[in-house]
Amino acid sequence: MTKEFSPDRLDVKAFVQAGARLSGHDSLLKYERLAQEAKGLHPDLRVDWQAVGELRPEPGAEGGQMWMHLQVQATFPMQCQRCMGPVDVPLQVDQWFRFVADEATAEALDDEVEEDLLAISREFDLHELIEDELLMALPVVPRHEECPTEVPMQSSDDDFEAATAERPNPFAALASLRVGKSDK
Repeated sequence: MTKEFSPDRLDVKAFVQAGARLSGHDSLLKYERLAQEAKGLHPDLRVDWQAVGELRPEPGAEGGQMWMHLQVQATFPMQCQRCMGPVDVPLQVDQWFRFVADEATAEALDDEVEEDLLAISREFDLHELIEDELLMALPVVPRHEECPTEVPMQSSDDDFEAATAERPNPFAALASLRVGKSDK
């Protein structure tokens, strides 16, 4: 009999020991923080993911190390910072996670090891991990490889220059007051 696993309440130990595999194709709207970042653009976009549990032998330890391989692909709508137009940014996550007994162990080992450590849980939320990884994969400065429209390469235009030239200097009025006081 095959055990069914739920990504919302994943029993990590059982998942890893079974060498199980989970996958899904979710709407972007399922991930609340990602949907907020998308600002309502393209709510029909999908997040495709796959998680595989793996028990690796560990010399001198009973049972071995518990690992999970997570792969996620998504296209995320953002605003190009060069042309200010919409740009769909491809996101990919390909990450291994090692599970340890508890948060204290994960924190203690964090500086000593290179792999990402997570505390083992019987009710692990895989969707939350997927969302966290996608949020970290978002580019700081999204942009097109080549913008579809011409990008102006000047800091101001002629209308801006004309508007600033027409304005009187606000300190000119103060200077005239000062001149009037020195006559007394």
